[in-house]
Amino acid sequence: MTEKPFTPLDELSVNTIRFLSIDMVQKANSGHPGLPLGAAPMAYVLWNRFLKFNPQNTHWPNHDRFILSAGHGSALLYSLIHLSGYDLPMEELKRFRQLGSKTPGHPESLLTPGIEVTTGPLGQGFGNGVGVAIAEEFIASKFNREGHEIMNHYTYGIVSDGDLMEGVASEAASLAGHLQLGKLIYLYDDNLISLDGPTNLSFTEDVLARFNAYGWQTLIVEDGNDLEAIEKAIIEAQAETTKPSLIAVKTIIGYGSPQEGTSKVHGSALGEENVRKTKEFFGWDPEKTFYVPEEVKEPLLEAGKKGAALEVLWNAKFEAYSQAYPEEAKMFNLSFSGKLPEDWDGNLPTFKAGESLATRQASGKALEALKNAIPWIIGGSADLASSNDTPTQSDISFQPGHYGNSNIWFGVREHAMGAILNGMASHSGVRVYGGTFLTFSDYMRGAIRLAALTQAPVTYIFTHDSVGLGEDGPTHQPVEQVTALRAIPGLTVIRPADANETVEAWRIAIQRTKEPVALILSRQKLPVIDQTKYAPASNVAKGAYILSESNGVPSVILIATGSEVQLIVAAQEKLKQEGIEARVVSMPSFELFEKQDQAYKESVFPPSIHARLAVEAGVTQAWWKYVTAEGDVIGIDRFGESGVGEEVLIYFGFTVENVVNKAKALIKP
Repeated sequence: MTEKPFTPLDELSVNTIRFLSIDMVQKANSGHPGLPLGAAPMAYVLWNRFLKFNPQNTHWPNHDRFILSAGHGSALLYSLIHLSGYDLPMEELKRFRQLGSKTPGHPESLLTPGIEVTTGPLGQGFGNGVGVAIAEEFIASKFNREGHEIMNHYTYGIVSDGDLMEGVASEAASLAGHLQLGKLIYLYDDNLISLDGPTNLSFTEDVLARFNAYGWQTLIVEDGNDLEAIEKAIIEAQAETTKPSLIAVKTIIGYGSPQEGTSKVHGSALGEENVRKTKEFFGWDPEKTFYVPEEVKEPLLEAGKKGAALEVLWNAKFEAYSQAYPEEAKMFNLSFSGKLPEDWDGNLPTFKAGESLATRQASGKALEALKNAIPWIIGGSADLASSNDTPTQSDISFQPGHYGNSNIWFGVREHAMGAILNGMASHSGVRVYGGTFLTFSDYMRGAIRLAALTQAPVTYIFTHDSVGLGEDGPTHQPVEQVTALRAIPGLTVIRPADANETVEAWRIAIQRTKEPVALILSRQKLPVIDQTKYAPASNVAKGAYILSESNGVPSVILIATGSEVQLIVAAQEKLKQEGIEARVVSMPSFELFEKQDQAYKESVFPPSIHARLAVEAGVTQAWWKYVTAEGDVIGIDRFGESGVGEEVLIYFGFTVENVVNKAKALIKP
């Protein structure tokens, strides 16, 4: 049953959205007018009749989330945001795609109010929405109590043919169906056109049959301009509580324009004459640009006002919840504030010299302690939990009927895992992590890049960090991945040298409320560094530190990360026996080191000492900045070899003897 009949005023509102959108594109002479012209009706129905939001408070925990996965249609979203009462003035619409505007070419969550996640790379937004829905179910299961439902919202999205072609969407859809995420509803802009031409040139599958097989409810709206049919389909989707829903809305790309139904209207401005003809088709005054009729202004603000009233009611409910469950309310508020409980790190493990364990094992122990102290940590692994050391001892997995459990089985789906983690982080109220082998970080690179771009506090657990993993060979032995990750602006990469440095790396990661962190961890066991003899592991926070100082001015500085630090410590002793003084620097994080002041940097790497040797089991490219033109690097600038890990490392020159010889070669007589 519909809420109320649609009227000509609704049609006028839809057209207002259409023409604000194409005016933006035309003024910029750049953008994508086709999607807004075809998808404006479905967007209007969703935002006007269903979406629960308060434009005055985008951080209300229980608001519905909307994701435009087809981010190229950003003009549509900016029109909706402006008309719904968010702080996005008309002047910003007129600056669409211009330098410094709040209306960039694709939606960016850090720039524009009302944008939940940054989208544009197709398929990523689809995966983000799955993550948002997972976060909602987890938080609801953790905090809701009988008679006190404080978390209950929907996740909506508009997805395109291009989104559904991308593999990341297929992976995410498969997991969402398995998890029975019934509050996830996607409107599929089914217009049969992509950028290069008709989709039937490459995309002839039965999409709805595929989604049925994934465990989704699938619905069809035969006419994308039929507001009542769209509303009915969304109501039907809401009624299905054990399956996510995909509503295929049959639209015409660029509807009403002379180029409708063709790829020409996908990604280029219409041109002045075609804009005029399009407006005439809808009975719109072609002389008016960026025009909002007076009679639609107030009605278009009503959904936001209704949402504001709903937030007032929610606040009253939350106050009652706080009275009944004060500890839970405190934890709920903490989780959404980004703060941590008191003494959250009180039970983090410490390790003694003489012990030997892989840094992945130390990471698992640290994560176990953190999850016990911080109930809203949630994450998992891409079917490598036992290898990544990510499962917890007492926690079964996040599954239908068990949404309060914090260990997600992502399956062999790195692409989707990356996008889902970003969506979970964007929801807020959770701290998230995901694990896989370091070499497979390449599968996640698009999502990692977006996490860095949006400052999403995601922690990546990348294990099996070098050729030291051994027999699996070069397909699984990462050599270029650490450097590739370091190249991503805004991503902090930490490769700890032992178990205690690993704990400190987690301490850094879990306190981040902005920016992602990648932990690079070993498969092989490493000796625990004696902190009574060498500098404490707490220095990891500085990115690089003097682990072992020379007696007097050093003749050479030895620098390493991860498993190679043990080599330079041993090499320092060998050199000392030959009367050569060396400084040993552990450098787990380039990014953290670069944030230190110049005085500290020069205290670690004095400009006067040019004899520097870096040792890392990976490509050498990034190290030359630190070793100077007179220094050297022991690394691997080729792919690895299959064999026992220790033997492979020796084969590539990762021996104390080689470090000593290379260091001596740098010292000028």
